[in-house]
Amino acid sequence: MASGITVAGAGVFGLACAWELARRGARVRVFETALIGAGASGGHVGALAPHAPENWNAKKQVQLDVLVAAADWWAEVAAAGGVDPGYARSGRIQPVPEGAAPRMAERIAAAGAHWPCWAGMELTDAPQGLLVPASPSGLWLVDRLTARISPRRAGAALAAAIRARGGEIVEGQPAPDAPAIWATGVAGLAPFGGSGVKGQSALLAFSAADAPQVFADGVHIVPHADGTVAIGSTSERDVMDTATDAQLEALIDKARALCPALGDAPVVDRWAGIRPRARSRAPLVGPWPGRPDHYVANGGFKIGLAMAPACAVMLADLILDGRDRIPEGFRPPDPRAGG
Repeated sequence: MASGITVAGAGVFGLACAWELARRGARVRVFETALIGAGASGGHVGALAPHAPENWNAKKQVQLDVLVAAADWWAEVAAAGGVDPGYARSGRIQPVPEGAAPRMAERIAAAGAHWPCWAGMELTDAPQGLLVPASPSGLWLVDRLTARISPRRAGAALAAAIRARGGEIVEGQPAPDAPAIWATGVAGLAPFGGSGVKGQSALLAFSAADAPQVFADGVHIVPHADGTVAIGSTSERDVMDTATDAQLEALIDKARALCPALGDAPVVDRWAGIRPRARSRAPLVGPWPGRPDHYVANGGFKIGLAMAPACAVMLADLILDGRDRIPEGFRPPDPRAGG
């Protein structure tokens, strides 16, 4: 398979896999039934945020490694294709609830044990940035590891890089039923017991390009470099349409209340899509059991943009070099086993 590799799906997982293979010299051809980023990779938020550092495990280690490596990985994508993916390690602000300072101290200690020293968390009573949510305790938890990326620009940047290395992307056509990397989002999860979760997000016109992003009361507020701020996202399992609705309007109102500076910022785009959620809640990466030379890259759910480079590197190592570094918890279950 390694001499010429087919990738099914031009979301961030499929494009990341194709790029990682192309940059190592493989011939790649990507098939997409609709358009690049037409599914869950076409939203707005782009928060590349770490898991809480307590209760450390293999999944958190993989995510940490990819967040640390992301700046160089995305810089190479941008240089190869000439398209800026909107990546920046902007940091993050989180208000601390009343009485939660001791718990935050434990979180800071856990970050110190597992994260690089430059990325660590700290408490502050004077956070910096244009978007600072109110804090009932008068304290905020900040970190320097969290980054942002523009989802749509990331897809365009990866596509440009793939083409610059001689890869082909075929839009409006499904992949042939032949050996491939299957990165087809929620449509491809059914054999593995996964499901879709609807999400909605919005983009506001507000210039705060260098400000840290905010995570408060379950809402991500992410400034981008193009003079917009992304608001997201809802998480809905009871409806599978892709229409925006009152839940998104309520989310926008909530974000404005959290960060009053956004009060008059106009909404320039609204989005709804179905995100692929694996049963394990970890990405599915690796050989498709029972189908030789077929591979799976799926189930990114809320962390797909952050995890895509790691999943791509692991699959490229396996396919091109025969090195299997895929954590056991990431491997696709055998669909033949049932249950």
